[in-house]
Amino acid sequence: MAITQILILFASALLLSMLFAGVDSTRSNETWHEHAVENPDEVAAMVDMSIRNSTVRRRLGYFSCSTGNPIDDCWRCDRKWQLRRKHLAVCAIGFGRNAIGGRDGRYYVVNDPNDDNPVNPKPGTLRHAVIQVEPLWIVFKRDMVITLKQELIMNSFKTIDGRGVNVHIANGACITIQYVTNIIIHGIHIHDCKPTGNAMVRSSPSHYGWRTMADGDGISIFGSSHIWIDHNSLSSCADGLIDAVMASTAITISNNYFTHHNEVMLLGHSDTYTRDKVMQVTIAYNHFGRGLIQRMPRCRHGYFHVVNNDYTHWEMYAIGGSASPTINSQGNRYLAPRNRFAKEVTKRDYAGHWQWKHWNWRSEGDLFLNGAFFTRSGSGRGASYARASSLAAKSSSLVGVITSNAGALNCRGGRRC
Repeated sequence: MAITQILILFASALLLSMLFAGVDSTRSNETWHEHAVENPDEVAAMVDMSIRNSTVRRRLGYFSCSTGNPIDDCWRCDRKWQLRRKHLAVCAIGFGRNAIGGRDGRYYVVNDPNDDNPVNPKPGTLRHAVIQVEPLWIVFKRDMVITLKQELIMNSFKTIDGRGVNVHIANGACITIQYVTNIIIHGIHIHDCKPTGNAMVRSSPSHYGWRTMADGDGISIFGSSHIWIDHNSLSSCADGLIDAVMASTAITISNNYFTHHNEVMLLGHSDTYTRDKVMQVTIAYNHFGRGLIQRMPRCRHGYFHVVNNDYTHWEMYAIGGSASPTINSQGNRYLAPRNRFAKEVTKRDYAGHWQWKHWNWRSEGDLFLNGAFFTRSGSGRGASYARASSLAAKSSSLVGVITSNAGALNCRGGRRC
């Protein structure tokens, strides 16, 4: 048994070292990005190995609570997760798999839900935590509702970890990730975000400045990289629930629960902003639920892997885009609404058929229910989707199980989460 355990540990260490190997930063120009993935096929192979190993361990009885969701199976079976919170940082997959957040820093405990002074935040508040220069793993002392007076501007190498308590960022400004790197946001409720701005806001211990009006996004990602948004519940914001623009890349959006919103997710700044061609985003294991209308996501220019999500509600369409994005839809479950004019999953904007017929949009292994259909275009060859491939899709028949715990989890210390 001891030898077997050693072999398992060695194989796991080898896998992790391969998953977290750095990309070649020498290739950095206007057509590519230092944080973009050079060889997505290798990433997909490594994640496929991880999934297969998880399945084997489950069959052998190592993880009786496993679900087949490789992110959750990485940490949720551990009864002592509360004592090993930072283990979460090795569980990311997809294009944002290298996001380490505040893994290498100390814990910061938020004990004050107030946001009285966005220029000089009080120690113990969430704003004071996220602006620090050092890496921090931010946790919460108790349940709280945080109503932000101005947008929460995050500094690099931060994790916001809401596990074990019930934390809402609501009824005010919300989260801005701007020109930073290595952010993890996990286990919080974000809703009823409102436009704010025309005010001074601090972004680091040494800098504050004037902020113009923010749109009221739940999470706004602007010119940033290595971002992982996992197991959050998002709804009812003034603009998007999650927007990523201005050449942001290396992003994974996973295990979230989206409800009651119009324009859910925008990926890409504008049709004319071609620097968004570097964008790579993985959208995996999310549940797009009640009260949603469109943009799950809406994409421009870049490379987007939409894999093993559960689409149970939309009113207009699910996945849209313009400016020739590459969209790789694999293993999702699409349940169309009753409206016979809204059965199509896809929507192309600002282009005639003679243009969009060349855009690479494919559906592979998706499950279509109640008349749902996906209009394919471009090349069906796998090589055309290399930069839009980030993990191995599981069967669409398993989507219900994989996404059954999407959203903020009800975790308690001493128990499997």
